[in-house]
Amino acid sequence: MSKKITKAVFPVGGLGTRFLPATKSIPKEMLPVVDKPLIQYAVEEAVAAGIDTLIFITGRNKQAIANHFDKAYELEHELELKQKEERLRTIREIIPAHVDCIYIRQSEALGLGHAVHCAKKVVGNEPFAVLLADDLIDGNSQPCLAQMVEAFEERGNSVIAVEEVDHDKTDQYGIVEVDDAASKCTAIQAIVEKPKPADAPSNLAVVGRYILTPRILQLLETTGKDAGGEIQLTDAISALLSEQPVNAFKFNGVRHDCGSKAGFLRANIEFALQHADLEEQLKESSDKICEALDHQKD
Repeated sequence: MSKKITKAVFPVGGLGTRFLPATKSIPKEMLPVVDKPLIQYAVEEAVAAGIDTLIFITGRNKQAIANHFDKAYELEHELELKQKEERLRTIREIIPAHVDCIYIRQSEALGLGHAVHCAKKVVGNEPFAVLLADDLIDGNSQPCLAQMVEAFEERGNSVIAVEEVDHDKTDQYGIVEVDDAASKCTAIQAIVEKPKPADAPSNLAVVGRYILTPRILQLLETTGKDAGGEIQLTDAISALLSEQPVNAFKFNGVRHDCGSKAGFLRANIEFALQHADLEEQLKESSDKICEALDHQKD
């Protein structure tokens, strides 16, 4: 099996009900953080890590994602006529020429595990990445997935991004038990989906970045549905642990949970402050807004 990671799966078939009515007709992955949709940040992270095949697992009302990454002839023509070169360059560079986009329809919303399994024919017998656009990660000097690719190439085993969360929030995440909680990259002993704080083996939570060996796709074929009728990727990873090492990886950077309203608003503020033309306008009020968000319940 090659250690080269060239394919990434983007499960984008979810309904985004937390953001209704905005997501009634607009995919949640197309919600903008400053001037780019969430899915574009995830794609840029993948491309920066050496990915050249993007596999989108879509559902109904998700055509806007394909349109975003497609060529827009009329818009480009209009920008050319108006000599708006910078904006023209911006839309032409959304997807580099060497990168391919593949769209696969998930016929039923049967969970993350089912969505990942939908990519089996395209992934083949290769290791691959999975990125959840809801988790917007600012990797500072190096994108999160690029950090994980280095860890995978060094060890040759599946790598799952984790971060420490408050103990009283373990029931919102998949939680891992590891060999060495102080290590940046360490073997996972067990993984539990959304345990109660009293039952959680640690406070290391799985976040939306994975590098997985192709064996996971075979295991997903026999992974049963949970109580909610969904096939959980966590269950398949648990089965993989009995056959292969799987590593937990503490990435450098800041994750914004854009699946929640407070996290999405905070991401907009933090990323806006990275724009020189917006920083001056926002810096006086941004601290107060972020402080308010710390007390905001989604």
